[in-house]
Amino acid sequence: MSSLHAAEKAVKKVFCDDYEFSIPGYQRPYSWTTEHAGLLFDDLDVAMRTSPTDPYFLGSIVLIKEERTRQAEVIDGQQRLTTLTLLLAVLAAKLEGKTRESVLKYLNEQGDEVEGLEPRPRLVLRDRDREFFHDYIQVEGKLDALVSLDRAKLNDPKKNVCNNVTFFLEKTKVLPAEMCLKLAQFIANNCYLVVVSSPNLQSAVRVFSVLNDRGMDLLPADILKAEIFGGANEREVDGLTKKWEDAEELLGRSAFSDLFAHIRMIYRRQKQQRTILEEFREHVIVKEHRDSKKLIQEVIVPFADAYEPLLNASLKSTDHAEEINSLFRWFRRIDNIDWVPPALLCLKMHGEDGRFVLQFLRDLERLAASLFIRRQSVNDRIERYARVIAELDKGADLYASDSPLQLKTSECAETVRELGGEVYEANKLVRTYVLLRLDSFLSDKESTYSSDVITVEHVLPQTVESGSEWDTLWPAPADRAAWVHRLGNLVLLTKKRNSSASNLPFAEKKQKYFTSKKGGSSFVLTSTVLNTIDWTKDTVEKRQAELLAKLITGWRLA
Repeated sequence: MSSLHAAEKAVKKVFCDDYEFSIPGYQRPYSWTTEHAGLLFDDLDVAMRTSPTDPYFLGSIVLIKEERTRQAEVIDGQQRLTTLTLLLAVLAAKLEGKTRESVLKYLNEQGDEVEGLEPRPRLVLRDRDREFFHDYIQVEGKLDALVSLDRAKLNDPKKNVCNNVTFFLEKTKVLPAEMCLKLAQFIANNCYLVVVSSPNLQSAVRVFSVLNDRGMDLLPADILKAEIFGGANEREVDGLTKKWEDAEELLGRSAFSDLFAHIRMIYRRQKQQRTILEEFREHVIVKEHRDSKKLIQEVIVPFADAYEPLLNASLKSTDHAEEINSLFRWFRRIDNIDWVPPALLCLKMHGEDGRFVLQFLRDLERLAASLFIRRQSVNDRIERYARVIAELDKGADLYASDSPLQLKTSECAETVRELGGEVYEANKLVRTYVLLRLDSFLSDKESTYSSDVITVEHVLPQTVESGSEWDTLWPAPADRAAWVHRLGNLVLLTKKRNSSASNLPFAEKKQKYFTSKKGGSSFVLTSTVLNTIDWTKDTVEKRQAELLAKLITGWRLA
């Protein structure tokens, strides 16, 4: 007979004496936001008002639970169970007397001297959040104190609890007590969960994976966590859980999940062909790191530690840190993240050697820029970076002329052709990146570009009005067409384009269009225009040659 049990149960038969729910320490923290809580509340409210006698399905929960015991570890479903508990606590606060007690019994087991049952919470959260949840949610009369807490001092799970309670209090503020009672009755009697119970973690994880592999509510890291911890030594789970959760908090939930895709690439070294879960299992867990402890301590945590400064340009603990952080900021202006795995592997392997990291990242940014400017396909990029990863991993000479990290002569020439052409007509991100990088090469000091509004603009207007000064300076339409979109005719601005100023005479345009309120320009590239007397074809040709030469030198393209 199978040891797996599944049954559809009303909420009143879930929050009852048959279960003592606990969230294992290795589970992800409470992460539902007011958006999730709002969807749940609105769905319940609409269902209660439109179909008050019909059953309403809330989804499934997966438990580790022996058939004859009450202890139930929640493998999947803690977000729903926790949020339902918050909502029931708020509804109870709106009621009085026995009706309040009737709702509160879903939060706490009342105890029974005859049956030998002690009063206890129905749901116990992870160690880190357990006391907070009990003191403010499961102890009656503490909701007002909860919502008055300084949320800036709370971690994300506690902040989510506080925010969702505040949200539910606002939602129920306009409801009379009888409607709050009806909603509580609807939840208890008409809302159903499918409760799946298994006596061991391995079986529960298999069910969890089948139910959620394609779900929207879980990230790959959540499923992988359950699987990885399923193979961990029970005596080591607490320590490994702390390491995992520290890494997740360091990066944030979304970036932590992204990390697994980058690790997959480092090991797989090919474009993803199946799901992240399948390929991570096969190429990282099965082939390389079956041991859960080693996987967490030697792979996930070190890569997370390397990923944080890469994401935030926040490296501090090595020589050349600011130069390296500057390169990370440049990488982030590229329209893809395919460069991340080789950069991540470099930081993990050589993070303490600032000189090595700086040299590698300079050449990686040069490669990434060339691929970006030449608009190479995702397949070409991934294949190239995969070869860089392989060479880096085996300690090959990355600076030999035939290294995949280095640009071939033909690639340099193609990049120069693109830069020497009509840069403005390229992808908007490409032209902005090229002009900003050019400005940084022109600057004597390390430049940072923090403005939200950076535009690439023309000195010679795109459209020249007949009889204007521009028509006199550039009488040949063919010359205007040949030079208007090239580097020599482009500048950077930190303000939105003023189309009415584009056709002003050159001297007036410089003053009104290219000069900031403080005088001058924050861009070296634009300041050189302010120091130019006139703007003719000869001026643009000369400037084109100078600027292109600067890019060739900066990216070593010759």
